Amino acid sequence: MKSLGSIRRQFSPWNDPQAKPYIRFENITKQFGEFIAVDNLSLSIFEREFFALLGASGCGKSTLLRMLAGFEVPTSGRILLDGQDLHGIPPYRRPVNMMFQSYALFPHMSVEKNIAFGLKQEGMPKAEIDKRVAEMLKLVKLERFATRKPHQLSGGQRQRVALARSLAKRPKVLLLDEPLGALDKKLREETQFELMDLQEELGLTFVVVTHDQEEAMTMADRIAIMDKGEVIQVATPTEIYETPNSRFVADFVGNINLFEGRITGHSDNVVHIATNGGGAQITVENAGAITGNDEVAFAIRPEKIRISSTRPQDAVNALEGEVFDIAYLGDMTVYYVKLDDGQIIRASILNAARVIDDPLTWGDRAWISFRPDAGVVLTR
Repeated sequence: MKSLGSIRRQFSPWNDPQAKPYIRFENITKQFGEFIAVDNLSLSIFEREFFALLGASGCGKSTLLRMLAGFEVPTSGRILLDGQDLHGIPPYRRPVNMMFQSYALFPHMSVEKNIAFGLKQEGMPKAEIDKRVAEMLKLVKLERFATRKPHQLSGGQRQRVALARSLAKRPKVLLLDEPLGALDKKLREETQFELMDLQEELGLTFVVVTHDQEEAMTMADRIAIMDKGEVIQVATPTEIYETPNSRFVADFVGNINLFEGRITGHSDNVVHIATNGGGAQITVENAGAITGNDEVAFAIRPEKIRISSTRPQDAVNALEGEVFDIAYLGDMTVYYVKLDDGQIIRASILNAARVIDDPLTWGDRAWISFRPDAGVVLTR
């Protein structure tokens, strides 16, 4: 059986018709005056899932998280957690904990006292607190830093203290609002995998809010793409990337080339598209249920496109143009090819070898080509 892409783990309760959602947003709307932050949104999240809310600033993702935490109250609709309606339950009574981007550590307290703070507020016996704090320090690998103050730690270490404090009360759900935003790129990448390993080890449900596409694609089992208070698509990272359901999702996640055009023929799940402008013909396999003469967009990722100085003899889809720009990125080279109809296409070529057999440079005539199953047809 072929897979659409690589599989991180064998975990997909959303594909089981008998599986019950652990968190359920039902027709949630949140208004601030005249502004609608979340608009009649419904969404299901499953137990032990690492779920990401991804979108641009102002799309409603943080508002949704804050409503789940109890810091905001829905204008209408309801939120269920493990079958329980959360309406009227204050934040400190909910079996969730929230980790903020700022970490909000107490500067005058040591690492161990920061972690113990919430447990003391709950009146847990001292012996149990000490045991739980020791467990958390070991979990986040900060045993040697227990007596240090936050200002004596690096950004990554402060992030782990905040994580340990959030996990110390053993919540059913951990909410993370832009948790890695304060870290530098390399540390952020390392911490993503630490969070994934930690989530799987603890068996908790994680819900993370981020505007960083790579962060969501790396960590999450599924991603909800949000825009203007609505969910546009919910799917696995591979499905979001390879089979976006709209122009918005295709353009929002990763780099994409879009050919606007009209269906000129279809048969046996194969469609033919005449592109706007130059009228070039594109043949697409596995296009789904497309009716005749529809206005559509053909979306294809840059790495699915080949580039050469001559037309490949085996190419079903091939278009000619001129090399407009080149970006050498080390692991890959990105070519921008201006087609004869004026459209600029981006092609990413992996630098698997040090020597290039068919070198191209600025101003060269070039052919771009791609397989009939390399992209998707979008109707909206």
